[in-house]
Amino acid sequence: MSYVLITGASSGIGAVFAKQLAEQGQNLILSARRKEKLDELANQLSQQYGIKVETLSADLANTDGSKTLADAIVEKGWKVNGLINNAGFGDRGLFSDLTLDRQIQMIQLNVTSLVDLTHRLLPLIRRERDAYIINVASTAAFQAGPKMAIYYATKAFVLSFSEALHEELKNDNIYVSTLCPGATETEFAQEANMTNTKLFKAGAMTAEDVVKQSLKKKKKAIVITGWKNIFGVWSGKLSPRCVTRKLAGWLQA
Repeated sequence: MSYVLITGASSGIGAVFAKQLAEQGQNLILSARRKEKLDELANQLSQQYGIKVETLSADLANTDGSKTLADAIVEKGWKVNGLINNAGFGDRGLFSDLTLDRQIQMIQLNVTSLVDLTHRLLPLIRRERDAYIINVASTAAFQAGPKMAIYYATKAFVLSFSEALHEELKNDNIYVSTLCPGATETEFAQEANMTNTKLFKAGAMTAEDVVKQSLKKKKKAIVITGWKNIFGVWSGKLSPRCVTRKLAGWLQA
């Protein structure tokens, strides 16, 4: 019996990944901080789809969170044929105004724990057939982001790292994909203080549509969801970086 591990699975894109994979009959390991939310979702999915769903509470914003999570999976002897690194958060504000602790936690969760967990679980993933890794980045990965400097930088790292792994792990028959959504209807916007920004006022995709596209194209190195976002990314590639970063800052206003 093999599982797909989803981090940040208690809500938003992570919970939708869980629901859509459950519909496909995939067994799941759900991880997040909120154990009660995880257990509620696990019970719902197991009863509705007849799959096995395990839950593990972990705070990946802590320096030992990813090690604790990986160690628990190894100790239980669970096979892992999929890893969805979805846990992450953002925060809007000037770099100098946001607390340093908050921004260091963002780097820990969005970057360090993602790398650490992936490295620790790769030996398990290598043993499975048609295994895959989906790392959730953002269209923010394609340019600098004034007023969200650290968030944009962390997603740029995730994109670059994941593209490299896509090439490195081909011979192991492991597909590595980077999901790059734009504005999406989840709790993220509220937690990042972005609900009133021009970016979200211009419209957001549903998490269901984002996840559906990600799973359908999980063999692709980069998955940008929605034609508006695809157009924005490609037009940005044709524009000077001084223009794209100013536009990103304007959208956060």
